[in-house]
Amino acid sequence: MLDIKWIRENPAEFDRQLGRRNLDSESKRRFSSDNILSIDNRRRAIIRVNEEALARRKAAAKENEIARKNNDEVAIKRLTDEALELKTTIATTEKEDKAAAKELQDLLAEIPNLPFDEVPDGTDEHGNRLRHVFGSKRNYSFAAKSHIDLGETLGFMDFETAAKLSGSRFVVLKKGLARLERAIGQFMLDLHTTGHGYAEINPPLLVRDEVMFGTGQLPKFEEDQFQTSRGMAKALNKFRAEIGRLTEKLDVLAEGDRTELPSVEEKDDFFGTELTQNLWLIPTAEVSLTNLVRESILDEKQLPMRLTALTPCFRAEAGAAGRDTRGMIRQHQFTKVELVSITTPETSKDELERMLSCAEQVLQKLDLHYRVMTLCAGDMGFSSQKTYDIEVWMPGQGEGGMFREISSCSVCGDFQARRMDARSRGPDGKPRFVHTLNGSGTAVGRALIAVMETYQQEDGSIAVPSVLQPYMGGLKVVARD
Repeated sequence: MLDIKWIRENPAEFDRQLGRRNLDSESKRRFSSDNILSIDNRRRAIIRVNEEALARRKAAAKENEIARKNNDEVAIKRLTDEALELKTTIATTEKEDKAAAKELQDLLAEIPNLPFDEVPDGTDEHGNRLRHVFGSKRNYSFAAKSHIDLGETLGFMDFETAAKLSGSRFVVLKKGLARLERAIGQFMLDLHTTGHGYAEINPPLLVRDEVMFGTGQLPKFEEDQFQTSRGMAKALNKFRAEIGRLTEKLDVLAEGDRTELPSVEEKDDFFGTELTQNLWLIPTAEVSLTNLVRESILDEKQLPMRLTALTPCFRAEAGAAGRDTRGMIRQHQFTKVELVSITTPETSKDELERMLSCAEQVLQKLDLHYRVMTLCAGDMGFSSQKTYDIEVWMPGQGEGGMFREISSCSVCGDFQARRMDARSRGPDGKPRFVHTLNGSGTAVGRALIAVMETYQQEDGSIAVPSVLQPYMGGLKVVARD
């Protein structure tokens, strides 16, 4: 979330920076400094009236005491009447302030982070810039197959059974491929913990609304998430029982007895408690890891705090309808190693470069060809100020192979920290918001695809990269039974 004080003091700069984002015309209007500050000014005016009324009530109370000591009935009557008016004004302005504050906060919660000046201009992926390339494309003496065809040849990748279990965009991995995916995840974790100094965390996969808000998934991207319905079966059974009781009461009602019909308050209590206790499945471990520092003040001697986790991730992908409907590229459930750093404002840019290097080393050790792209302002994620995408070469994709995203590394400044109220205390003792960073280190499923397609052999078997062989019990080739 952006700082309203900064927007007040820098409205033109705010509009300039936000204008680099790829926003539609309605969002540009709603997110303009003119619209934001009109709400802010209205709220500040309400606060002034409220504060003046509070101050006058305090002064009038003292005047009333003096009037009563002097038995000044005229003054007592005037001050009593004024006190009643002030009470109404205070109650009204408190209500108006609460509504205006909510309106302002709801609006600020929808506004994306502002890009660094160094981020290239552009509206979509065509505006992204190549930063550097590692390795080169491999040459094959045969036509390279996709991971879908390879999985079918091996008999270890089953989309049909997954569809019976869960619907589209799920997969069942078996035997050698299940083991290979597990090996890739374990290799990544060991590299980031032992080699890069990240602390391994095993976080919850189900989180509250405020946690999803903290990292920016809510409210803007609610439709892309999976949400549980805790207690729904119990609630429905209770609802059916209530309907049965109401049906029985209809007979009584016909005889004029209304005394035992359930009250409105009873119904509100039932629906308010039973049907709203929901949790969210995390779309990335960034959500859980970053929120570990929510509502806290850290000692800056603890920073940077570097965290990593290997978790399942869950995404409804509502915005990706029709894209990559076959295969493992875009799944509702997938496994990913996440990297999160909590830093100071002075070190966050350098920490982004370090995080990128850590993610790159995964692919370098796997000897996979990839490129790094600096995302343009219009293609960055909601919470990001600057993002690097790592795109790995997948020789079985498209016509003759293509680069596909396997990691994004982003610095978010204090954007998420403000939403989480996560601060640190420096040498001067004053608290300030921390800076947060997140990155994929990397997506395990897509790394599996890249390994399968890069290390495929003519008979459809997969050569196991040397760095993964210790995690595979020395197995050098994944082949059909």
